[in-house]
Amino acid sequence: MPPHRSKSEKNDGIAKHLRRDPYEVLGVLRNSTDQEIKSAYRKMALKYHPDKNGNDPVAADMFKEVTFSYNILSDPDKRRQYDTAGFEAVEADNQELELDLSSLGAVNTMFAALFSKLGVPIKTTVSATVLEEALNGAVIVRPLQLGQPISRKVEKQCAHFYSVTITEDEARDGFVCRVQSSDKSKFKLLYFELEENGGLSLALQEDSAKTGKVTSAGMYFLGFPVYCLDQTTNSVAAAKDPDAAFFKKLDGFQPCEITELKPGKHVFAVYGDNFFKSVSYTIEAICAAPFIEEKENLRAVEAEILSKRAELSKFETEYREVSIPLTHCSCLY
Repeated sequence: MPPHRSKSEKNDGIAKHLRRDPYEVLGVLRNSTDQEIKSAYRKMALKYHPDKNGNDPVAADMFKEVTFSYNILSDPDKRRQYDTAGFEAVEADNQELELDLSSLGAVNTMFAALFSKLGVPIKTTVSATVLEEALNGAVIVRPLQLGQPISRKVEKQCAHFYSVTITEDEARDGFVCRVQSSDKSKFKLLYFELEENGGLSLALQEDSAKTGKVTSAGMYFLGFPVYCLDQTTNSVAAAKDPDAAFFKKLDGFQPCEITELKPGKHVFAVYGDNFFKSVSYTIEAICAAPFIEEKENLRAVEAEILSKRAELSKFETEYREVSIPLTHCSCLY
């Protein structure tokens, strides 16, 4: 007598049987390049993302299918296995992916649709509508001249786009883009890369932080890594291990992946991150040529942060080597 199968197992079997060819889902050819596959996925993920489609179950299923397909085709080994033997060759990885997909839209973040230059997913709460319009080249981009700040007001969950053109000398000397809000509003400073089709894809983002009487954010392209503090890293570590709150203080400093810009046109945007009101801000683009001393001071500070982080990591290892035996001893009393 055949073993009894639960309803969930039957549904899972049907779902597997109905899976479509990943190439068909993404609308690409079997000989498509990695970049062509990534571009196709990015567009479809933004189109069907839960942020844009509310509780539409059809869009939710499409988003899962698109992400499921990209998970296979974006990995050289999985893609080769699928091309050779179909879904069964990558079944274990696919099963794991399906379990992860259920939470993608729940926290209102664009986990899957955006990738940094190193291929790492960019976590952002920027509106999917804004990102899709940028990717499709459907946004107004205003020129921003070096050393000439612009003050404006952006509505909540909307973005103002600016293009800055830098020369070869200016690129070599270093470049800074900074934004301030005198009313202490929350915003994001975004940097977009130009796509071949004329669209814009998000490459970097910096959340505003309170500095004195204003909120501010900046991006520094000075030819060496500039570190920014990611508070979530410390929060996660502290939640898992109270001792980690001390040892992981400097782990939140993460280097900006892009350390320098090439000569030419570059696009930045200011995104209104308030929930209930617009954001008044001033944006400015600066060439770092006149600030040689400040650049060297910043480089020295960055090096010191790395040194202190290494010292803390070494001390943590020594601390835990001593504390674990002591913990065992205390359990005997």
